[in-house]
Amino acid sequence: MKKTNKKIRILIADDHAVIRDGLSMILSLQEDFAVVGQAQDGMEAVQMARRLNPDIVIMDLMMPKLDGHTATQRIITENPQVHVLILTSYTESSKILQAIQNGAAGAIGKNAPREQLLAAIHSVAKGEKVFSPEIRQLMEEAKEIPALSPRQREVLEAISRGLTNDDIARQYKLSCAAIKFHLLELYRKLGAANRTEAVAIALRKHLLKF
Repeated sequence: MKKTNKKIRILIADDHAVIRDGLSMILSLQEDFAVVGQAQDGMEAVQMARRLNPDIVIMDLMMPKLDGHTATQRIITENPQVHVLILTSYTESSKILQAIQNGAAGAIGKNAPREQLLAAIHSVAKGEKVFSPEIRQLMEEAKEIPALSPRQREVLEAISRGLTNDDIARQYKLSCAAIKFHLLELYRKLGAANRTEAVAIALRKHLLKF
């Protein structure tokens, strides 16, 4: 009896047709890969994953209709057997961390060599976790994120928009003294000396979303 090897069935989700076609061409040349579909946005990725039941979804993060980290969550919630590999050019985006928290099995940059991508697909298909060095660094930094209260997060977002203490006090119907207190606590938790430094640290630690 002739032995047959089961191919790894792959769905590609990216809003750029050139990238989808390029990935499809590269992966189709591998004997143990089968590209079963291409999705041009996050919503279509969820729908196609439901219909095609692939082994791997190669997922971009920045897509229309539904972003990659939300699509990842929906796909894995519907079928935990599907492995999602994030392929992104946004190596500093907090959305990568959200995708990982939502169950992505791996994440690498779009600038990764072809051999690294192929190896990542094989590893993820076996149930292993695969993250590029840059993304591992993001994950380590995320462990050091300070716990901010909801009010401190509001003040942080407000100063990132250039609002003064008086502006913030009026927006949240608080006294200027209360805003100063929240700012001092914010500086202490972030290890910042002033507003500019607090915003810079918050951006580095992905505490602000733009």
